[in-house]
Amino acid sequence: MFYHKKGFPEEGELVMCTVTSVQYNSVFVEIDEFGKTGMIHISEVSPGRIRNIRDYVVEGKKIVCKVLRIHHERGHIDLSLRRVSEGQRRKKVNQLKKEQVCEKIIEFVASNLKKDVRAIYDSVFDKVFDEYGGLSDCFSDIVKGDFDITNLGLDKKTESLLKEIITQRIKPELVEIKGEFNLISYAPQGVDVIKEALLKGEKIDGDFSIKYKGAGKYTLEIIAETYKEAEDILSKVEDAVINHVVKNDGEASFTRVDKK
Repeated sequence: MFYHKKGFPEEGELVMCTVTSVQYNSVFVEIDEFGKTGMIHISEVSPGRIRNIRDYVVEGKKIVCKVLRIHHERGHIDLSLRRVSEGQRRKKVNQLKKEQVCEKIIEFVASNLKKDVRAIYDSVFDKVFDEYGGLSDCFSDIVKGDFDITNLGLDKKTESLLKEIITQRIKPELVEIKGEFNLISYAPQGVDVIKEALLKGEKIDGDFSIKYKGAGKYTLEIIAETYKEAEDILSKVEDAVINHVVKNDGEASFTRVDKK
């Protein structure tokens, strides 16, 4: 990968590492993104007692670690493997996979235009690093229209092809909002009131679903390209459903369900 950060990582940062040496009570790694060496003490490899450190790490293995301490004067970096959760590990791996996709896009552009791939990559990376820290989020913003590709300062031919390929290969990440309606009607035809309310909600434009959960509860799941769009759909569906129930002798509420 071309992806490379300057200087030292920050304490608490997650970094991708390659195991270079496994000793009796410590592990030495190359921190891929920074080109620096780090060390994991045996106590930071895994919780509990470790009988054989090689049951957890071997030379050449890629691992995600957390930066514990940085000794700038000596250039030493202390790392932890055990303090990285599975969710954090997946997130870091996915981030680097996205960077690899972006590098492939630049390689494709450079190959087609018969230009030096490293020169294009460095030119783009240097312009976006301070704001984005990498190419992935920048390319996503180009797709969403939140970043003007002309700011990269490329020649028109490179800029045009790069934007075309980014648009083809980078898909915006979808956001999701979940919640639950609690609907009660005291009207003689209460069941019909609830049905009508839900139908009014379902007529709102957008990608969402309303499902019966039981005992007057209905789940709402919204999927959209941006939180702004999702919140707009939520507001309209919520108003349509709740207003109809309340106007027809009922009680209605909506509760957000946040991701853990």
